[in-house]
Amino acid sequence: MRLRFRYRLDPTPVQQQELAQAFGCARVVYNDGLRLREDAYKAGLPYIRDGTLLHQVTTAAKLREDRAWLGEVSAVVLQQSVADLNRAYRHYFRALAKARVARAQGRKARLEYRKPRFKSRRSGQAVRFTSNSRFRLLPNGRLSLPKISDLKVHWSRPLPAEPSSVTVTMDGAGRYHASFVVEVRETPLPVIKTAVGVDLGLSTFVALSDGRKEGNPHWLRQRERALRRSQRNMSRKQKGSKNREKARHRVARLHVKVADARRDFHHQLSTRLIRENQTVCVRP
Repeated sequence: MRLRFRYRLDPTPVQQQELAQAFGCARVVYNDGLRLREDAYKAGLPYIRDGTLLHQVTTAAKLREDRAWLGEVSAVVLQQSVADLNRAYRHYFRALAKARVARAQGRKARLEYRKPRFKSRRSGQAVRFTSNSRFRLLPNGRLSLPKISDLKVHWSRPLPAEPSSVTVTMDGAGRYHASFVVEVRETPLPVIKTAVGVDLGLSTFVALSDGRKEGNPHWLRQRERALRRSQRNMSRKQKGSKNREKARHRVARLHVKVADARRDFHHQLSTRLIRENQTVCVRP
């Protein structure tokens, strides 16, 4: 069974520049591959195969003057970015096929996956390193990545095994995280002779069949005043200025706090229900 363990990173300013270069190269390769396939589709040409696309946007692109800087980052970063694009297309084509079958049967069809879109530098950035890229966990607890100096990791818990890959991400608030994929043995939970029904609500987050209720914390409402003030402050800044970028980061950090609090609440509640009951029934 594969599990993912996520830890906070604390890169130095120099390391932030190195990560920004890796993020940018991965984004450019992804967008170049997407543009080639979209242009081929509009021109009525056959679908570009995965291997051909990889060669065009990485190996061949590095020989061009306007893409020579792609060689300054690890080749695995570029390969994994193209693999993400290929995976996105496969999901999209599979969703299209399911939708066609549903329409032929007279049922309403809704796409499970949307068509791949171009990545923006404003959204969350990510690069992935697999085992063949020779990333290492050093004895001093730092993470060594190819063509990036050793990163400081805030270890909240130890890894149960050697990771097979690591994904480094940066969210909208400028926080860096390392997500490790680890192969572990599945350990079944002890059998418990209890069951519980869950009814989702609005004022009450969930009502359980045993009479217990979990209130809805309304994390966003708790920070509405601060968000309103920060967003109003950002709207007054000139577009493209450094002050507007600082204000945007303040707004993003408030949204991140809301998302973190909501995610932590959901994880704690779901974990408690699973450990206390053998069967959990959710009312549709």
